[in-house]
Amino acid sequence: MNVGRTVFSQLTDYINDYVFISIVDQHNGNNRVRHFTCWEQFLCMFFAQLTNRESLRDVETCLRAVGKKLYHAGIHSIVSRSTLAIANEIRPWQIYQDLALHLIREARGLYRDEKLFSDIDTAVYAFDSTTIDLCLTLFP
Repeated sequence: MNVGRTVFSQLTDYINDYVFISIVDQHNGNNRVRHFTCWEQFLCMFFAQLTNRESLRDVETCLRAVGKKLYHAGIHSIVSRSTLAIANEIRPWQIYQDLALHLIREARGLYRDEKLFSDIDTAVYAFDSTTIDLCLTLFP
């Protein structure tokens, strides 16, 4: 029995709905879209990043394993590999770049007075959850 909120929903709370919708509208991201919106695409790719998925087939399998819980996460469409591939190909990448830049601006504002981040105007760090597989013979 789940008594609290999932980590995924807690992380998506940091993204302002109004800001995301205005960025999508600015780039016409949901133009002629009926089912798989930019928000759903973002949630799928965000979930894939957090769960360290390596391919669209892997993303599809993982999302289908979760099943009906996707609806509560905000993904109302049936996600298939081809749907993700087409969305990733035709949607403007600038939507997600603008979202990232907005989140960086928010983070700068939050940590503006911190001593540790006194030089935050010149240094921005992005943490990536992916791992880089290295060959131990080449990189001891």
